[in-house]
Amino acid sequence: MLKEAAYYLRMARGLPKLIRYPAHQDPEAVLRAQMEHRESRFLDTLHRIVFDNPEHPYARMFGEAQCDFADVQDLVRRGGLECALETLRGAGVWLSHDEFKGKQPIVRNGRHILATTASFDNPLADADWETHSSGSRSAGTRVRVSLKFRAHLACYQAISQRNFDVSSRRWITMAPILPTPWGLTRPIHAHKLGVVPQHWYTAGGTLRESGHYRVVTRFLIAEARLLGVPMPRLSYLPPNDFSPIAEDIARARVKGISSFVTGVVSSCVRVAAAGLDKGLDISGAQFFTSSEALTDAKAEVVRRAGAEIFATYWVSELGIVGFGCPATGGLNTVHHFHDSTAIVAHRRPAPGTDTEVNSLLFTSLLPLAPFFLINLEIGDHGVMEPARCSCGFSTLGYNTLVSDISSYSKLTGYGMTLVGTDILRILETALPGRFGGSPGDYQLVEHDAGTDTRLILRFDPRIGNVSGPDLREYFLSEVRKLYGGSLSARVWRHAESVEILAAPPIVGKTGKILPLHLLGPRQASPVAAGTLNAT
Repeated sequence: MLKEAAYYLRMARGLPKLIRYPAHQDPEAVLRAQMEHRESRFLDTLHRIVFDNPEHPYARMFGEAQCDFADVQDLVRRGGLECALETLRGAGVWLSHDEFKGKQPIVRNGRHILATTASFDNPLADADWETHSSGSRSAGTRVRVSLKFRAHLACYQAISQRNFDVSSRRWITMAPILPTPWGLTRPIHAHKLGVVPQHWYTAGGTLRESGHYRVVTRFLIAEARLLGVPMPRLSYLPPNDFSPIAEDIARARVKGISSFVTGVVSSCVRVAAAGLDKGLDISGAQFFTSSEALTDAKAEVVRRAGAEIFATYWVSELGIVGFGCPATGGLNTVHHFHDSTAIVAHRRPAPGTDTEVNSLLFTSLLPLAPFFLINLEIGDHGVMEPARCSCGFSTLGYNTLVSDISSYSKLTGYGMTLVGTDILRILETALPGRFGGSPGDYQLVEHDAGTDTRLILRFDPRIGNVSGPDLREYFLSEVRKLYGGSLSARVWRHAESVEILAAPPIVGKTGKILPLHLLGPRQASPVAAGTLNAT
């Protein structure tokens, strides 16, 4: 509790500096300069952080690969940065997500390389603001961000706002309150660019679950207003009810005002579904989404409501990877901002599944990025393809699209990120210990229900008489014990997204029984026959 209080005290002290730090007046010039020098700046950063420090984990990897700085320079000169990174990955210079998190030791050529997450901090970046990723580790991933880095990310947002003419629309944001800070910081950054959301909707949960978060959030909103930011009005949604947002959009529509709505994919789709159910006119609204895969089924719900939906791609440790543009409406596709990250991909089987994926590995290129990472595999699938539009991003030179984006290692329903290995412990240890059975008798299926993402918790009927509500409540209580789990449980409970199904486990294509089925690339999540158990 004291540690958490100290964190929010630092946030309150840092808010004035965050608000007063200026946005770039010419975002296009900033982005063009970084694109022009992306390879030389990467090499300079690599030399200063890694090769000048023989104890750095990446320096040890380069040593095991028998590769020195001159070799890297030659690889980049001969084939370009991405080609060099592919060669380095094959030589062992890469990092899995579990290695980065410190959950799994780094071993190359049989040698252990000592490292923690902090080992990959960028010492060249001045950390002015601290946040944590929404992962499920006991302490999360601390992300220490410089305001210069945030100012660079705001350049992408400035171009995006022009692409979508946000200034002529009523902006509504759906975002969680604390402990996740982006609902608070997004209006601050938007204000610097000349616009601000007018209404902030959130799933509040019960006072017992989130009372102290509500108080701190209100305090920080009041502080921001005193510092001159016209923060949006905060409203808590009723349980499993997104109709207040659809009604808000419809009221503005009657006045001839179109809406621009930001939020996670499932929440945005639930708003469109509420509009359809209540016969509300939300046509012309644009939904700008994040944190989940934008499936065809979800996009179709929004189209039927007369609205449009667009994808974005953020990674907490890297920043903004890419944004959709008007030409990518309804597609799980973004323009890759290749000045800030380099991406290489390789085919591999997804751990614990029957699916082969195009795994994306990321290298941070901005000298001010919070971490310096080379070929970090974060557990995401995607396909790289050329862009053929003439939007503001293409005009700047962002001519590569990342499409079919999905996670093959994390639950991402309603934007809540929980790592699969932590969920496995609940399925294979906690639930059998409480309700009987054994590992393999419980299975969690992340299912695209069209209007949202559902979590189907299956249990084998042979276990005996199991109360569905008791099983659901115990599962959520175990989720709450994970880092970031209290927020996940709050959001999932609000959306009633966890269902209980009495049915034998799904058997995979190869005959394996897998405890966890995640939404994968362009595939329907299996549910199969069974009995929904709510008694």
